[in-house]
Amino acid sequence: MKSYRKELHFHLPTRRGLVNITDKVQQAVNESGIKEGMVLVNAMNITASVFINDDESGLHQDYEKWLEGLAPEKPYSQYRHNGFEDNADAHLKRTIMGRETVVAVTEGRLDFGTWEQIFYFEFDGKRDKRVLIKIIGD
Repeated sequence: MKSYRKELHFHLPTRRGLVNITDKVQQAVNESGIKEGMVLVNAMNITASVFINDDESGLHQDYEKWLEGLAPEKPYSQYRHNGFEDNADAHLKRTIMGRETVVAVTEGRLDFGTWEQIFYFEFDGKRDKRVLIKIIGD
């Protein structure tokens, strides 16, 4: 069994943003040479998420509205976490959307269902963040 590790780096210019990283993950699978196995894609920051869903702009807008309803950014004073920071909502949004995803690799390709894509969702941007890609298999 082989393993391969790669990091993606992000610095979004906005507080929140959604990035389709499917092609970058497939590129890492190609680089790894692994044909059969699993790939873990993990947001390496507690205010960002990685998840799988459809790449459809209406759905992306729905995420923003839904998450803001569950954990509104403002007023900052509603959160105990917000002492010198203003990102408590980002921590909560990350908990809802999840930390990572795992995808099967079959014949050297990400083995998805219909319309599935991998996304990085930033909830507290304007600074450097990382995503880990870890692939294991043969």
